[in-house]
Amino acid sequence: MIRNVLGSVLALVGAAAAVLSPFRDWYDGRPGRDYRVAELFSGISASRSGPLDSILLAFLFAALLTVAGVVLRSRLLVAAAGVVVLGFTVLWMVRQGEWVGSLAIAGDGSGLGWGVAEAAAGGVLLLLGAAVMPGRHGAGRRLARKRRDQTYTAPGSEHPDTWPPTQEPGPSVQTSTLPEPEPELYTGPDPAERHGPGPGPATGGRDTAPYPVAPDEAPDKAPDADGRPNG
Repeated sequence: MIRNVLGSVLALVGAAAAVLSPFRDWYDGRPGRDYRVAELFSGISASRSGPLDSILLAFLFAALLTVAGVVLRSRLLVAAAGVVVLGFTVLWMVRQGEWVGSLAIAGDGSGLGWGVAEAAAGGVLLLLGAAVMPGRHGAGRRLARKRRDQTYTAPGSEHPDTWPPTQEPGPSVQTSTLPEPEPELYTGPDPAERHGPGPGPATGGRDTAPYPVAPDEAPDKAPDADGRPNG
């Protein structure tokens, strides 16, 4: 946040300096607004230009790029504005040196003026602002890092199916705070439901254990009507 504000301030100050520089003297008391943009490519002449076809027009375009870059948080637009300002300033210096033979700085106001220095300083401030600004990509990376480092908060009791995550579709297996009932170890059929001959409970599931079991008696030793055993 601080870098974004600082970069924006530097960019806006640089754009303002670039726009104001054509109103100052550039060389031998001649202001920058008197130089045509076309003269920077074809050669400097003594004729004066209007405000719409002078260097001021190029610097106004750079100022618009700066404002768009600050609003959109685009380092590319701000850097492009700085390149435009510095490019036109250096190109003017080359053409002016070709016209007069050499560039000089004098204390009596002749030679290079403060307008050129102000334009160059504005271009440097624009590039510095673009370097300081984090840009939209930097803000997006910080936001993604913040979301990644944020700890997951377990949901409340109104959403019992989402914690703990089971990595499976559907609700969670355990949705209650009580322990799960343990399954019975015996998985065979119920002994009371078995039927058929053999040892075990009688047919119908009745238990005959409470009744005494008498040994089998032979038929020839069965008692007669008088109660005496036969044979």
